[in-house]
Amino acid sequence: MSSHSRSRNKTENRQSFNRRNMNTSNKSNAPARTILAAVVAVALAGGLASTLCFADPPSSVATAPTNSVAPTASSTATDKAAARQALTGAELYSMHCNRCHPERYPTERTAAQWKTIMLHMQVRANIPAAQARLILKYLQENSGR
Repeated sequence: MSSHSRSRNKTENRQSFNRRNMNTSNKSNAPARTILAAVVAVALAGGLASTLCFADPPSSVATAPTNSVAPTASSTATDKAAARQALTGAELYSMHCNRCHPERYPTERTAAQWKTIMLHMQVRANIPAAQARLILKYLQENSGR
């Protein structure tokens, strides 16, 4: 038998083996696929049900009266803006920087090093520009060198 016919026989044997195994593997995976589809359907239905059960009631639903005055849209926006402005550089530094890593002392770096670090971390931590300026001012004023 020549080497060409031996390699052809090996290829034919491999192809027929693959065809046989593909047919049996598809049959054995059918129940698993059905179970997987059922699990996904139950999970989606459960998530939807919990969302509907725990969702806030629509604003058209009447609520019981309280002793407090209902805030208006403009006063709420003003309060939020005032709260953002009231935070100091030190407070913003603690809030943003402790999210991902331990807070460093401002004295550990020079003012120039803090500037470089803040440029990088403002982008990486998605810190608003006004807050980043306050944080940088705090760090530079309290830097060690």
